Amino acid sequence: MTSGLKALTARGRSFLASGAAALLCAFILGEHDLLRIGVLIVSLPLLAAMVVARTRYRLSCARRLDPPRAEVGSEATVTLRLENVTRLPTGLLMIEDTVPYALGARPRFILDRVESHGVREIDYRVRSDLRGRFGIGPLTVRISDPFGLVELTRSFSISDTLVVTPQVVALPHVRLSGEWTGGGDSRTRSVAAAGDDDIAPREYRQGDDLRRVHWRSTARYGELMVRREEQQWQSRGALLLDTRRYAHRGEGPRSSFEVAVSAAASIGVHLAREGLGLRLVTDQGAEHLTDTGLSWSLLDTLALTRTSSSRSLEYGISALRQGGGDGLIVAVLGGIDVEQARALARLRHGNVTGVAVMLDVAGWERPELGQNEDYQAAQAILTGTGWRVVRLPAGASIASVWPDAAQRGRFTLSRDG
Repeated sequence: MTSGLKALTARGRSFLASGAAALLCAFILGEHDLLRIGVLIVSLPLLAAMVVARTRYRLSCARRLDPPRAEVGSEATVTLRLENVTRLPTGLLMIEDTVPYALGARPRFILDRVESHGVREIDYRVRSDLRGRFGIGPLTVRISDPFGLVELTRSFSISDTLVVTPQVVALPHVRLSGEWTGGGDSRTRSVAAAGDDDIAPREYRQGDDLRRVHWRSTARYGELMVRREEQQWQSRGALLLDTRRYAHRGEGPRSSFEVAVSAAASIGVHLAREGLGLRLVTDQGAEHLTDTGLSWSLLDTLALTRTSSSRSLEYGISALRQGGGDGLIVAVLGGIDVEQARALARLRHGNVTGVAVMLDVAGWERPELGQNEDYQAAQAILTGTGWRVVRLPAGASIASVWPDAAQRGRFTLSRDG
């Protein structure tokens, strides 16, 4: 009963105060009719409080996100499933889910009645223009009497996470020689091509094709031996993302930094779908990506990427150098100076293919300025050492300029290289 009185709404408290005033006036004036009215008005909120306090509703709640990952600017559907697991029907239920401000206003719904063991499903949509991980929940249910005099709040503990990833655009296929380490155009190499004497056979296992039996090794070891399966050439690449705050211009979703993150996501997903083993590096160093679901791991990491206070690419270049074995390096760069361009240029050696996606950050402040002197000097250094430079101006899509990655740099022998 005490919890019910604490749950009185403004209307319930007004009824209680009005009834008490009517009772007081009835005693002073000696009006029996007013006394009956006062008793009735006081009784209504008290009875409602008692009924609501004694309710034994048991509700189960589940939430489903479709999809659990959404791109910036796209919508996701949240489905709430409520089930009344008791034998008693519920009264009026007011439902409110908790969502962060970035996903929009809090959704509120009213259910008139849920029968015994009844199920209700409620859908609503969320949308964000910001990347990140956003918690949804917990769900709050308010139980009210039919007159709105008492309102009791109960909450569920479950919550879910919506990951808002950078925008990914489809890129045209561009042949990038050197992306498969070891060289050559073939992605698969047969071990058997080297001759029978060089084969490293293994013992026969249940289910192996008998056509792969290696009879010479079988005779040598005295047990059934088979040729090993064809092995894939190792394919590796690295993606460098410049996250330095001072190297970017603009604010919000249209800033050069957000464009750089979207470009890195698009390139990374494109290369991963083509079978390239990719690692992500920023100016802060190497980022950890899981081996399974590389595209999702990359997008999840980029969803949380923020600008850094660094003013140099030193740690990122060092991580690229220490990793080694990369057949392809793609660098998505903000504004860089000559020294940084020289350090980056030294990463391209041998059969390594280097692609530099250079954002023309000056255009984010004043589009009429175009390329500044630092941009042109850095571009000249990179192209002079064999890098392929892709210029990404303000307002352009990475898909429209990505074919420029097929153009080979003009390699020249210089001290800077």
